[in-house]
Amino acid sequence: MADKGKMDQAKGKAKEAVGKVTGNDRMKTEGKMDQVKGKSKEALSEAEERARGIQDSLRDKRDKT
Repeated sequence: MADKGKMDQAKGKAKEAVGKVTGNDRMKTEGKMDQVKGKSKEALSEAEERARGIQDSLRDKRDKT
């Protein structure tokens, strides 16, 4: 999912740049929104990874007792 986040950010940067060059405010805004969407997907993916790590850590501690 982090890869999708990076793709959304790259797509957003491209849209924003094209919007700036062409004077298309809607495209600039869509580009900014895509970048935010990508960053949120990355953050979600990182949080899920941390949660899995914590879960595995707790499972290991439980199994040792």
